[in-house]
Amino acid sequence: MAGITLAQAEAQLAAYLAAETAVLKSQRYELAGRMLTRADLKEIRSGIEVWDARVKNLSRQASGRSRSRTIVAGG
Repeated sequence: MAGITLAQAEAQLAAYLAAETAVLKSQRYELAGRMLTRADLKEIRSGIEVWDARVKNLSRQASGRSRSRTIVAGG
């Protein structure tokens, strides 16, 4: 995620959420006897997951909670 700021990630997430809302309102329509689809809801939801994860990760980094820990069990 080099170069992506928290603000950019939040903007992308907002755009995907808006796209999802628009698609849910009218994903398909008929024009000249042909059924057309505006966008692929599955792809939009995949994008929402990606950008939501990036926003969460960048938010953790901004608040200083980006350290990960590895626990090894055994002995």
